[in-house]
Amino acid sequence: MKSREDYPYIYFFAEPNVVFVYKIEGDSYVTVSNLSEEGNWETYELSLSDEFENFNHEANIALEGRGYFLRQDDINFMAGKINRLIQSQRKRKALSYEEKGAVHLVSSESTAGALRFGLDRPKTVIAFHALFSIGPVWKMDQKIGQDSRHEWLNENINMEQAEYEFENNFSKTLLEIEDIPEFMPIYIWTANNGNEQTGLRFILHLLKEKDNDIFLINTTELYHQKIDPENEMLYSSMLHPDQLKLLLEQAQSANPLSYQERIQLQREWEDLAQTKDVLRLWKNGRVTNVTEDYFDALILKTIDHLHKEQQTKDFIRTGKVIGETMHQMDEMVGDWYLEYRIRHLIYNGFLELKGVPRSMRHYRVKLREK
Repeated sequence: MKSREDYPYIYFFAEPNVVFVYKIEGDSYVTVSNLSEEGNWETYELSLSDEFENFNHEANIALEGRGYFLRQDDINFMAGKINRLIQSQRKRKALSYEEKGAVHLVSSESTAGALRFGLDRPKTVIAFHALFSIGPVWKMDQKIGQDSRHEWLNENINMEQAEYEFENNFSKTLLEIEDIPEFMPIYIWTANNGNEQTGLRFILHLLKEKDNDIFLINTTELYHQKIDPENEMLYSSMLHPDQLKLLLEQAQSANPLSYQERIQLQREWEDLAQTKDVLRLWKNGRVTNVTEDYFDALILKTIDHLHKEQQTKDFIRTGKVIGETMHQMDEMVGDWYLEYRIRHLIYNGFLELKGVPRSMRHYRVKLREK
């Protein structure tokens, strides 16, 4: 697919003679899923004498009442081109970030939602949807590593999202981080789990060329110190918006990360980015790679326990197996990963299957008879 820019319009040419024209009407980046909502689309057909390079939609009449099929990779290509044009205009117009206060970076969209709701304005919240505790992070700051990671996720994890949605959100977040002006203070929110601690190190790697003051808010530690010394809280997403606001107020007096602290965490990211492991946990104060089958024995033990509660051994809903397994885990890696491991146990003969394993809602399992 070819493209051509004439801000606020961007043209896409699809063989043999169709031109899609998109009008940008704001400065927010788009994703595959909301592409149709973030601007105006018009469709044209080139005549035999027209050339795409010289096509002007204002001199032509848009088609009505006719639809065209586009492949998902074409839509993803469109979203990428549109976002790059939006980014160039954001830089050119020098958007007034001075009015947006600090930037808050998180590794969880649910945490981002709570921050957007709970923190006072002005603020900017940027979030990854990246599940940093699972999947390869090898060279994840480069296209080759991102493609490898997205391929693994697409082949192994039933995320129930539109194709390219995960990849597109990731690219969008990279652009938003790249756009952070040098004078804005940056707060990185983390907690003591593999996902957020891996995300912290990756984010600091992305910020390595920026001289902004960077503040670290470890919600696990601050929650224990300021809210509830008796109970442990391992995930920022478990906190209410009011609690996140309180922790930010408590962190206001903290010093930004020193140069040495930033370098150390960046080096830890570089070490992680050399590996191709697909499961990471927070163990003994470090992000630790563990084997892919780390939770398999616990899954089988959980199913055996559920069988003993039955009058006769029968198939069990996969969602129930995952829920019961998660109750016994010291650190969560998400139901998607556990569902992936259950499918692996099916394929390798440890479990029997009833249904279609396209999502945890669509099948049941039981231990295979020996």
